[in-house]
Amino acid sequence: MPIKQSAKKALRQAKKRTIANKIVKDAAKLAVKNVLRAITAGKDVKEVIKLAQQKLDKAAKKGVIKKQTASRKLSRLMQKINKAVK
Repeated sequence: MPIKQSAKKALRQAKKRTIANKIVKDAAKLAVKNVLRAITAGKDVKEVIKLAQQKLDKAAKKGVIKKQTASRKLSRLMQKINKAVK
């Protein structure tokens, strides 16, 4: 456990940020899973992919995941959608 006051504060901040980051990251993961489920079920994926894009972009903006990672995940999702449509 931290001894100094500044170290205690840093620990409190880290805990808060960890929780906030986990919420954003889990939302992005869930959105990606929902797109994959919609593809396999053969449902219309327009709304689901739009939501996934928003969640991935939000996570990248907040620094939870890197910008390139969000871009790559979205690109691979779009490839799967286009492959399923054909």
